Amino acid sequence: MTDEQQVQIEAAVFRRLRDHLQAHTEVQNIDLMILADFCRNCLGKWYAAAAEDAGLELEKSSAQEAVYGMPYDEWKARHQVPATAEQRDAFAARKKG
Repeated sequence: MTDEQQVQIEAAVFRRLRDHLQAHTEVQNIDLMILADFCRNCLGKWYAAAAEDAGLELEKSSAQEAVYGMPYDEWKARHQVPATAEQRDAFAARKKG
């Protein structure tokens, strides 16, 4: 595999993950953090960091929109629900461990 092919494959995998997360709005960010130690917000931060590493300026809101498929505040209003006590406890335990 060439470097270019690897980049193309990795980009396709990212797009598939992004699309999957956009399609499954029932999966809350806190659930992702508890189970996988990353969430949509993390992907947005990594997206912005990669742009910066490439010498590009990208606002945080633009990176989030690239991940969420809409402005973050809109996604949050449409899809985010308050964390349950169980989720908060599991997240706190994850951070400790």
